[in-house]
Amino acid sequence: MATAHHQTTGASPTTKDVVDVEKQPGYDHETSNDAEFHRGSVTPAYEIAQARNIQNSIAPLRFLSKGELWLDQKMGIETQGIDRIPEEMKRPPSLWNTFFMWFSMTCHVGTLPLGVLGPEFGLNLNQSVSAIVVGTFLGALCTAYTGTLGPKTGLRQIATSRYSFGFWGAKLCSVLNVIVGGGFAVVNVVITGQMLSAVSDYTMTIAVGCVIVAVVSYVVSVFGFAMIHTFEKYSWIVGAILLCVLIGQAAPHVGPSAPGYGSLRELGQAGGWLSFMAVCFSSSSGWCSIAADYYCNYPANTKTWKVFFMTLWGIMIPTTFVTVIGACIGNAALLNAYPPYADAYEDHGLGGLLREIYHPSGWAKFCLVILTFSVLGNNIAINYSSGLSLQLLGHWFHAVPRFIWSFLVALVVAVLAIAGKDHLSAIVSDFVSLLGYWTISFTLILLIEDQWFRKRSGEGYNLEAWDQPSKLPLGIAAVLALLAGYLAGGVTGMAQVWYVGPIARYFGPYGGDVGIYLSGAITLLVYPPLRYLERKKTGR
Repeated sequence: MATAHHQTTGASPTTKDVVDVEKQPGYDHETSNDAEFHRGSVTPAYEIAQARNIQNSIAPLRFLSKGELWLDQKMGIETQGIDRIPEEMKRPPSLWNTFFMWFSMTCHVGTLPLGVLGPEFGLNLNQSVSAIVVGTFLGALCTAYTGTLGPKTGLRQIATSRYSFGFWGAKLCSVLNVIVGGGFAVVNVVITGQMLSAVSDYTMTIAVGCVIVAVVSYVVSVFGFAMIHTFEKYSWIVGAILLCVLIGQAAPHVGPSAPGYGSLRELGQAGGWLSFMAVCFSSSSGWCSIAADYYCNYPANTKTWKVFFMTLWGIMIPTTFVTVIGACIGNAALLNAYPPYADAYEDHGLGGLLREIYHPSGWAKFCLVILTFSVLGNNIAINYSSGLSLQLLGHWFHAVPRFIWSFLVALVVAVLAIAGKDHLSAIVSDFVSLLGYWTISFTLILLIEDQWFRKRSGEGYNLEAWDQPSKLPLGIAAVLALLAGYLAGGVTGMAQVWYVGPIARYFGPYGGDVGIYLSGAITLLVYPPLRYLERKKTGR
């Protein structure tokens, strides 16, 4: 991984100005005696200048921009947007904050529906747990790697992808990132809507609960990086305690020996295991397109291994913990078929099941109200990063303040959650598993570009060019590799209720989702030769 540095003359950097920061472990820009030498300093950015010009020339945008600055002065709302953060402007919290941040993003009630899918796929408890551990670990590896790009570039995650996908190809990643985040947010909002409805003895509609959670998530997200890190540092604690109480109260009715709908020796059951593992992979790899957003304020010489392992275990531990609890309560309701649990799940969904598990009634309602707000850590991060991704779509999008885009994302999430409030399991199964096909390709493309084409060649990253299309790769190789992985691998290997790919059909009558493996393999085969040709023809 590399970063650019040069004398602050305003001139564009040359090849010799771009070096590998990992070869300078002892460098400290704050103690440097050379006052004019700033690692990571930036000349006036083309994209930023364009966005400012649009803001100043159009009255409504000028008004919104001034409003954002006023909110920043009065309330501390972040105005940084997608602009690259120079080394001298970075103000990082403790790196331990990131570990607890991932806890808050994943240790919440919205992760429970993922675990419930194991019993719904006919897996017994042992089979469900094995799929959870394997899938979550592999997916967390993707997010852990992409997060390491943040400190050394000072860029948000989708902006870092411009060094592979190019200025225009990265816009496709922006759109996919918003869709990914929106899907997870919809799951969170639906389950919390069900829970608040259960608290009201089902007199309040699920839709009202959806709106409440969407609004609160948006309000906190607009305060930006510093507020999010502070909030996420602590917000997971109460939720984790109540989830421990949940499994404690449900444990007598969990049947570890309750049989599934077959055994893994049967192709149908093997297919169920593969499909459930794909869901677990996607739930933890889905963060790979936003991970660097929360590391770009850390110094470029932050140890890569620290970022990697903080992220890996910060996702792996809580995600596995909560998903296994989901599999246990699903086992009690579906496979062990404890009548009160089975009836509550059938009549009122997961929210009704949680109310039935917590007892007595007053305690149950208290727990559900508190757990409702455990999803805020997740939705806040989604609103924040989705707003940044939309700004990366172009100068006009950049000119609109982030808090406006985050509001629109929250609004769309609330509408979709209300529309799908009666189909939570279908949303989780059909949507979340589809994410893995693009996240595995996205990660591998960034990995190959970083470790092979830039680090091994000694070229590094020209960070002055992050917003200059003429100095970035064309992105043809990356876009074609991504599409090839998704269409040739994901589509042929997917197993959904509405479609089973030709390769997935080999794993039983209902298919087995192997799209992740196929997407990854095809991306590894397609990207290196195409990128080699692209660099040879264009020099970029």
